[in-house]
Amino acid sequence: MVPIELKPNLSSCIETLSKKEYERTLNLLLKEGCADEELGKRLEVLRLFLESTDFGHLRGQYERYLTEGKEVTFLIYPEEGKAGYQLIVEG
Repeated sequence: MVPIELKPNLSSCIETLSKKEYERTLNLLLKEGCADEELGKRLEVLRLFLESTDFGHLRGQYERYLTEGKEVTFLIYPEEGKAGYQLIVEG
């Protein structure tokens, strides 16, 4: 599975982006008739990420970079029955 890439900014936090991506993926799956295995995996990883992440703590890790004008990217991926992530800061 390709990692899910989300780029929070000062007006859309990682939690909001994750929820929107979950809804978008769910809608695609419903349109596809639940036949797309890759979309199913993507939906599951997003669900695990949303259920298990301390978003307050996570925002504390990256918001300072955004206020400094840097670009923040999260790569979300499956990791032994849970969702793992990597934080990348550029600029």
